[in-house]
Amino acid sequence: MDSIFLLVPIVIVFIACAVKFFFWAVNNGQYDDLETESRRILFEDDHKPLKQTATESAEIERAEASREGGRGPAPGASDERKPD
Repeated sequence: MDSIFLLVPIVIVFIACAVKFFFWAVNNGQYDDLETESRRILFEDDHKPLKQTATESAEIERAEASREGGRGPAPGASDERKPD
């Protein structure tokens, strides 16, 4: 019987924390879009990355140029920066 006087307040604090964290998650948008994440695993991403470094862009252009017959970039279209 003595343990119940200890356990009941602990359970009340635990439930209060759980409710507080639930409302925090709802207010911060954690439950806004539930379907996108479940569908993302089913479909393969064929998207290019949004950000590319200058080196990656240059490598992609060289690969595309070699596929097109080695024409290379247009004259004057250099990836390197000229000193000021």
